[in-house]
Amino acid sequence: MGETDAASVDLEIIADGPRSKPETRLWLRMLSTTKLISTEIRKRLRAEFGATLPQFDLMAQLYREKDGLRLGEISKRTMVTNGNITGLVERLEVDGLVLRETPDGDRRVTVARLTARGTEVFAAMAAAHEGWLRDMMADVDPAVISHLWHDVGRVKSSVANHLSGAPDE
Repeated sequence: MGETDAASVDLEIIADGPRSKPETRLWLRMLSTTKLISTEIRKRLRAEFGATLPQFDLMAQLYREKDGLRLGEISKRTMVTNGNITGLVERLEVDGLVLRETPDGDRRVTVARLTARGTEVFAAMAAAHEGWLRDMMADVDPAVISHLWHDVGRVKSSVANHLSGAPDE
């Protein structure tokens, strides 16, 4: 068992006992699964594309919006701070994948959009990403995936119904 496997199993072990509650066990199982997948995706993005997961996420947002997005909007969509978004955009701009513009000469507003090369690179990354997920879940019956998608959606809905404070907090 690799280091990542051990760390993920440990998340579940802490809730595996006579007093453990099913809600805690489910949360830790989802968390450990997400961590396993994210760690592997990060490794593969770095190895095959020299990219980070935040760069991939940012490019995914821009790929969906052909006219680009304001940096603040990217920050909201990716849940990454404005300062980090600026750094990510600057790095992708240096690589020729993203272009920054100031519409109508308003220096207070910066819009980022993918370049033609950025669109091509992201399309290749997205196809690989989809393949990696398919590969990682190859041992799971498609019907199980479909049921889990539905069931985890019900968990998500319940959680959303019981959040404290305003939605943006």
